[in-house]
Amino acid sequence: MNSETLNATHNNAVSTERRLTRSEILAKKNANQQLIKAAYTKKDHLDSFPDYRRFEINGLSVCLKSGHGTKLSSPVKQYIQRLLKLNMEGPYGAEWQEEEKVKRIEMVDPEALYIFVHEVDNSNADEKTTLFTEEDPSTSRQEDSGPLVGFVHYRFVLEEEVPVLYVYELQLESRVQGKGLGKLLMELIELIAQKNCMGAVVLTVQKMNLSAMNFYTSKLRYIISATSPSKVYPMMEKSYEILCRTFNDEAKTIFEVNHSLHH
Repeated sequence: MNSETLNATHNNAVSTERRLTRSEILAKKNANQQLIKAAYTKKDHLDSFPDYRRFEINGLSVCLKSGHGTKLSSPVKQYIQRLLKLNMEGPYGAEWQEEEKVKRIEMVDPEALYIFVHEVDNSNADEKTTLFTEEDPSTSRQEDSGPLVGFVHYRFVLEEEVPVLYVYELQLESRVQGKGLGKLLMELIELIAQKNCMGAVVLTVQKMNLSAMNFYTSKLRYIISATSPSKVYPMMEKSYEILCRTFNDEAKTIFEVNHSLHH
């Protein structure tokens, strides 16, 4: 069979496939949007995983509490900005000034969801635990809950038409790093993603942030996504990589297969 015949056969197959699947594509798109919507209607994603609300890890006693971008108190906003600057100014370098403005806007976005990490003093643990299980997750009383030592900012989004949990930030104070806390938080994030039928966990890491790159790729075995600039436009030097872990075949096809050949 010559190349022209092959091409014609392929084109016919593609157009037939399009005719057959247009309504299916629309149905799938709608279903995915409904998944995102459903994930956002849940008031507190920690409710599904009570074991993670309070735990001890390598001598560190911590408590987790959910938060929302529209309900952050002023002290918490200041804390987030301070920790971001402390941890990210180095890796971003000259880009930080602009990036800081972007992160300040992202921080209070209506779609921004948070897990706040508080260090807990064991001596009056029972009294403090009640503060974390209050119905209102507004974080207004976080100053009373033991000091904040880190946070995760995540969202449910459609990425390449696949519903994913996107980790915008995972930031920990330097003194609580290296104790397995980051790994445990990512474990929780993956559980939340799967519980809400997300196809993958996706995140962006600065190439200059060598410790973070090592943490995600070596310790957690995340892979560079097929949607990352280095895969899509290998000739363009970008300062970041997009990493992912997939949970189903659809997400695997989109994020794990190198699509750069199609560009």
